[in-house]
Amino acid sequence: MRVLVVIVNYRSAPLTLGAIASLAPERRSHPDLRVTVIENDSRDGSLETLQQAVATPSFSDWVRVVGMPSNGGFAHGVNAGVGPGLAEPNPPDAFLLLNPDTILRPGALSALVAFLQTHPRVGIAGSRLEDEDGTQQHSSFRFPGFWSELDSGLRLGFVSRLLQQHRIAEPLRDDAHRTGWVAGACALVRREVFERIGLMDDGFFLYFEETDFMRRAADAGYECWYVPASRVVHLVGRSSGVTTRGWVTPRRPAYWFESRKRYFRRHHGALGALACHLAYFLGYTSWRVRNLVERRPSLDPPCFWRDFAAHHFLPRALRRIVTGT
Repeated sequence: MRVLVVIVNYRSAPLTLGAIASLAPERRSHPDLRVTVIENDSRDGSLETLQQAVATPSFSDWVRVVGMPSNGGFAHGVNAGVGPGLAEPNPPDAFLLLNPDTILRPGALSALVAFLQTHPRVGIAGSRLEDEDGTQQHSSFRFPGFWSELDSGLRLGFVSRLLQQHRIAEPLRDDAHRTGWVAGACALVRREVFERIGLMDDGFFLYFEETDFMRRAADAGYECWYVPASRVVHLVGRSSGVTTRGWVTPRRPAYWFESRKRYFRRHHGALGALACHLAYFLGYTSWRVRNLVERRPSLDPPCFWRDFAAHHFLPRALRRIVTGT
């Protein structure tokens, strides 16, 4: 199986080079492996750093760097790598979507390739993501909906137990299993999936684009599987700075809320999206009140309650006044 790896770099050249280096041993089993790095107009010297690094004999025959004229977001960058690959006279059999903040454990790509080869109904296979010390991260998920949004906002133990089958993050498991969608940090996609449902929607600047893509793939009849035999270190949030663990995150950017709204409108309709937004907001408001009464610290982003309300329920003009953005 011929694989083209697509990595979108934005101000993370050292991480990207680390991800490429971890791919090098896979070429012994996959001599046709190629990598396209989309440099998303970082304007911090990343383009020059990457071009200089891949010009060396170790990388020049299988890695190329494409500089973008502007930063159109993650999905736009992925499409800039996948699109030309699909247009080749002899296109790749599959595309590995890989984050810069990843390091492949030995055999990680081979495990995904072998799974697709032996499971012809599977269109997308995702890796087990883990911390550097091997601690497993959540990498397989259910598609979000009304009940998952209520649970995510409410954060109440007995409710979460009642809604366990609706929670977005699936329980951690060590066996390969079918799932709704897998983390886009490392996912192998058959060429036929792109050919049938199209590229990623570059209307998503960042976040929810892989959820949307895999939802469209599922609607087209393709199975998505979590393959823990493929192990990949994920340095969570290092490349974006938006999602972090264990400390207060920065304020959520406007594009996170816009991407969220775009996903729910597409897959749940206008009224369904509104119901999902209200379920989350009312649940989250209840959680905030409980937190204040019990004087518990919050690790949520600053201004999140206000920003969520403004982006989901106010007209654009009022939103700018309320959020200052």
